[in-house]
Amino acid sequence: MATGYWERAGLERAILDALASAGKNLDALTIEDLAPADHFHGGGKKATDRLARMAQLAPATRVLDVGGGLGGPARTLAVEHGCHVTVVDLTESYVRTGEALTARLGLSDRVAHRVGDALALDAPAASFDLVWTQNSGMNIADKARLYAGFARVLRPGGRVVLQEPMAGPVQPVMFPVMWARDGASSFLHTPEAMRSAMEAAGFTVRAWDDVTMDIAGPSSVADIPPYNAQRIIMGDRLTDIVQAQQRNRAEKRIVMIQAVLLKT
Repeated sequence: MATGYWERAGLERAILDALASAGKNLDALTIEDLAPADHFHGGGKKATDRLARMAQLAPATRVLDVGGGLGGPARTLAVEHGCHVTVVDLTESYVRTGEALTARLGLSDRVAHRVGDALALDAPAASFDLVWTQNSGMNIADKARLYAGFARVLRPGGRVVLQEPMAGPVQPVMFPVMWARDGASSFLHTPEAMRSAMEAAGFTVRAWDDVTMDIAGPSSVADIPPYNAQRIIMGDRLTDIVQAQQRNRAEKRIVMIQAVLLKT
């Protein structure tokens, strides 16, 4: 899968400069300071916190964050819930930036960052307690292979905790969206089809919430501060994306689901 739609040069510097301009002390950053700039997914840290409550995380949980991007959720799980997290993402600039931000916060002993493919996870079988994934499967057509890979790396009784845009009852999706400029690289399935793929891979659905309205995005670009990840990464494309996002939500073309799955 090509990463040109997301890959960015100088991303760490852009984030730090934006935070400094917002009055943040770069030598004493916290996960709350970073949150607007490093949670590059629908709903930001608020959505991460909601998903973490659904997950009922225990300290020392071994987490694989698939498509974890800049590492905002991973650092949140480490600091607020005591987890040990490995982040895997296909976009190298995100991984390197996430690694640098993790080091800046002194969390490298609890959060690791790796360049990797969600369809070819480089991890031993049964090596994680939990797979965490927020807004990362939309560009992957082969859902069966994706969830089979999650099942392989989880221990017996392990869980998948996810947030995922899915196809709503009205189609087609309006583009561009945050993850794709057009339909050639966007593969949304209906919630019913997604549940079937998950169950076929050996998972039982333990929780399934439609959070489309709960974590709705901004109504206009003017509402997005300059230190927000969406503005830093998407730049001039953001206006068209936000306009399409509003239609997709209002017209029920896209729904957002948070769920917890148990490996059976």
